[in-house]
Amino acid sequence: MKRYVSELIGTMVLVLFGCGSAAIAGPTLGTLGIAMAFGLSIIAMAYVIGDISGCHVNPAVSIAMWIDGRLNAKDTFLYIIFQCIGAIIGIGLLIAIITSAPSLGGYAATGLGQNGFGSASSVGIGVIGAIIVEIILTFVFVFTVLGVTKKAENATVAGIVIGLTLAFVHIMGIPLTGTSVNPARSLAPALFIGGQALQQVWVFILAPVVGSVIAGLLYKGLSSQDE
Repeated sequence: MKRYVSELIGTMVLVLFGCGSAAIAGPTLGTLGIAMAFGLSIIAMAYVIGDISGCHVNPAVSIAMWIDGRLNAKDTFLYIIFQCIGAIIGIGLLIAIITSAPSLGGYAATGLGQNGFGSASSVGIGVIGAIIVEIILTFVFVFTVLGVTKKAENATVAGIVIGLTLAFVHIMGIPLTGTSVNPARSLAPALFIGGQALQQVWVFILAPVVGSVIAGLLYKGLSSQDE
């Protein structure tokens, strides 16, 4: 149970500070600032819960770990459930914070950092483009996670590498889709915002899962050849 609770807490922190930075301070921080908020959240949590649960805080990572044989089916399922709960709690806390500051105009006005395409994208990317972008970004992120966590001697730097990788995929992805690469992170704000965000969220669940499966299968094939 400690591992599941750790995943809940880690995902809650990621969503609260990552989506919170986008929703509350997005215009001030800009793309780089929001990207760093997501990346630094991962770095912080990696050194707190990494030894407990592995600090996946992302269903896409857990699925890839299952494919690579590092997580069994039961733990994969429960990790994903607790990650989604943590994301929902994180957005709930964010809404409470935004609601307490009337000048922000309410949580619907801030957007809660939800993902989107078409009119919900700052560059108007279409649904096919959004799917392609999210598959690529998730693949790069998850492939990096699999590689840097494979060897125990990388433990001291793994959190930094993973956090910086999450930041750099956000730098490219934020103008396009808002960057998901994490189904739990996308589902939570969509549930509260509803409307277009909820209608489009399937892309940000499906595409990251596809990207993680590709990363998991490719990494498993490459690493098994080395062995």
